[in-house]
Amino acid sequence: MLELSKKILSKVSFDRKLFRKELRKAVTWVNKEELILLRAWCLATFGHIYAEIILEVFDHQVGAAV
Repeated sequence: MLELSKKILSKVSFDRKLFRKELRKAVTWVNKEELILLRAWCLATFGHIYAEIILEVFDHQVGAAV
């Protein structure tokens, strides 16, 4: 699911709302190990554009899991 999530996020990265929506879905699809890799990849790839969205979604996901 990690590779599929990366593909989808790359394709929707032109639109802020769509990126947030798909990132929220992606964090529910991947397992715990992949979640760490997905976060790192998102920040490295889209951090210059969507850092606040990425951090918000991952912080919310971690908060929900606790």
